[in-house]
Amino acid sequence: MTSNTSRRIRRRTVLSAAGTGALGALAGCTGLLSSDDGGDEDDSDGDDGPLTDYEYTEPPQVVDFAEQGNEATLRTVPARHQLVTEAASGGPIELPEVWAWQADDLAPSVPGPIFRMDEGETVELTYDNSDHDRHHTVHVHAVGKVWDDDGAPITNRTYVRAGESHTYTLEGTVPGTHVYHCHYQTHNHLDMGMYGIFRVDPADYEPPDREYFFTLRDWDSRIHEREAGGDVDYSPVDRSPDTYTINGRSAPTTFHPELGTPLIVSEGDTVHLNIANNGYEAHPFHTHGHRFTVIEKDGSPIPESAQYEEDVINIAPAERYTLEFEATADPGIYPAHCHKVHHVTNQGSYPGGMATAIVYEEAMETDEFAEIMDDAGFEG
Repeated sequence: MTSNTSRRIRRRTVLSAAGTGALGALAGCTGLLSSDDGGDEDDSDGDDGPLTDYEYTEPPQVVDFAEQGNEATLRTVPARHQLVTEAASGGPIELPEVWAWQADDLAPSVPGPIFRMDEGETVELTYDNSDHDRHHTVHVHAVGKVWDDDGAPITNRTYVRAGESHTYTLEGTVPGTHVYHCHYQTHNHLDMGMYGIFRVDPADYEPPDREYFFTLRDWDSRIHEREAGGDVDYSPVDRSPDTYTINGRSAPTTFHPELGTPLIVSEGDTVHLNIANNGYEAHPFHTHGHRFTVIEKDGSPIPESAQYEEDVINIAPAERYTLEFEATADPGIYPAHCHKVHHVTNQGSYPGGMATAIVYEEAMETDEFAEIMDDAGFEG
């Protein structure tokens, strides 16, 4: 059996309760970290430095096919990935090796770039596998393509070998929010970070006042230790998540306006949240102070007659929803988080994990916001 020390994500500092009061009130509504949650234990035994010296990932960017002639290039590169940054409370917490998607001249990211195309258009996505030593594919849910471009070698026997490339021709036949991922040795490659969101805008799409993209993910850090050369046992049959992220970050970094995922709104805004689950576990996502309607499910629009207000929605693996809400609450800062409470932890240390907030611009001058930004490591 793997020891508790080897099961923990590598971190160069010890988690502490300092500065977590504001975040604790947001993330789970119960206050400071407790002393018996494993967060005060020194994890440095045998840690003689980082396992890799790869460059760090950066937050995912939007790649709009229409702005670049309906063409894009995608690569896979090894990288390090910070779930909680060094400047944030309790950080750094990092994965020593991920396999990050890199689009065109953008920085590598986990999740990968948010691809965006228009309904009815045809795009060419070239996967260039010259920067990695593993075979890979690109599988995009829902969009139109020929069998050879499905990216599923278990049936079409086609994959992109290391050092080779392949151009996938994709048609915007199903508008809505979809996911993409590597489908070669999926049980490992998806876990190593090869996933993202693929958006097809409907022909009559009218953007709301604010629009955001969230990808939920549960992680077992042992596979990242193993791939980085660490002495750790891992098998997908006993996969056991020990950390949870929104767009690849855990709280308090999720509250960081540049690195994280706060839903920044102004009073009266109409907000769309495109949310997908690229993990293994289901996540009941809950918004405080705001009730939303589901206007799309897996790309299909929901008729108005079937829409109703709710404030929690269970999102199964590979599912994606578009939520719409109005920013009509008392202007403030409201949590948005997974309601499986252990998913709002960083290896048992609470709060952490899948927690962020709906932040009114009108509340960004408050002392509470300043404290939350201190926790997140943001110096605005």
